Amino acid sequence: MTVAQNGYDLPNIDFDHMQPVDTDYYAGAGDPGHPPRILLLYGSLRPRSFSKLVALEAERLLKWHGCETRMFDPRGLPLPDSEEIDHPKVQELRELAAWSEGMVWVSPERHGAMTGIMKAQIDWIPLALGAVRPTQGKTLAVMQVCGGSQSFNTVNQMRVLGRWMRMLTIPNQSSVAKAFMEFDDDDRMKPSAYYNRLVDVIEELVKFTYLVRGRAEPLVDRYSERVESADELSKRVNQRSL
Repeated sequence: MTVAQNGYDLPNIDFDHMQPVDTDYYAGAGDPGHPPRILLLYGSLRPRSFSKLVALEAERLLKWHGCETRMFDPRGLPLPDSEEIDHPKVQELRELAAWSEGMVWVSPERHGAMTGIMKAQIDWIPLALGAVRPTQGKTLAVMQVCGGSQSFNTVNQMRVLGRWMRMLTIPNQSSVAKAFMEFDDDDRMKPSAYYNRLVDVIEELVKFTYLVRGRAEPLVDRYSERVESADELSKRVNQRSL
């Protein structure tokens, strides 16, 4: 099939080998039934941001899989703790995090680590709102772009953060080496093994999101928290950071 026949702008896809996720197989009895809600974050403010371009390619694939997507623009987001939480960009990010059932994080690697822009977004997402943890039990896919040779420092760091935020980070990941060589003049990713890995990551994220979202509550239930009252839990998880 051609791209036009499918109605999706995915010129690198061989649709004879593209398989929709079998929702009857992956979704649980408690699945809410609506399209999976996926939030995408990227970690650069450059006019031609390769992390954003990768996120846009991921978004196109998510939509092919029937997902509802939102992409947060980090421009204007203040540094953590430099503004109150009622700042409009902070509120926008927090509302999107609460809305989502899964996330995609894409960051450049800078000085062997994720960018401050990426980390600032993650830091503004609270671990808890009252007794509710807005990221707990949600799925996460991590990706990075490299200016030089392939590295995995940034995806490894983001995995640590995902675990800290009680997210279920999928096994697969993507690291695009020499990202400036992987996009054409129309800012579309060229056919490559890197693009194929991106397709793999998104397919896996959709599968895991269906697997988890109707079952998240019992999966993240903990004895140590069941012995606390909701009021005690709220007081503990909302203590101000020193």
